[in-house]
Amino acid sequence: MNAPFHVLNWQYGWWLVLAGFATGAIIGLSFHRDDFLGGYNSFRRRLVRLGHIALAALGIMNVVFSLSPWPAPGSWMATAASLCFVAGGITMPAACFLTAWRQGFRHVFAVPVTSLVLAVVFTCLGGGA
Repeated sequence: MNAPFHVLNWQYGWWLVLAGFATGAIIGLSFHRDDFLGGYNSFRRRLVRLGHIALAALGIMNVVFSLSPWPAPGSWMATAASLCFVAGGITMPAACFLTAWRQGFRHVFAVPVTSLVLAVVFTCLGGGA
């Protein structure tokens, strides 16, 4: 197998997966308590779980992107897609954890959603070039 086409996303993706495992282990220490973060169905607990899963899932998305030869490495679309995947991987879990802390942060979700949508659009458009 050859080296990944988009090295930043390879490295960043695996670090995100590791962060997802670590946060899962940390918050998992308290999941047995029925009242943890307000109970199983509480908004706070759901957002914390979503943030933990977002770390692992977006880490894998970054790894998958790193192995794709499209968009062609070095092109502006590849750079844009790469940076948008990284930004989405940072901001989505952050938005989840911040919103679990203070509900007013829910408006921040526009940033990771926009970033990730653009990442996919640049990837798809770059695949046809």
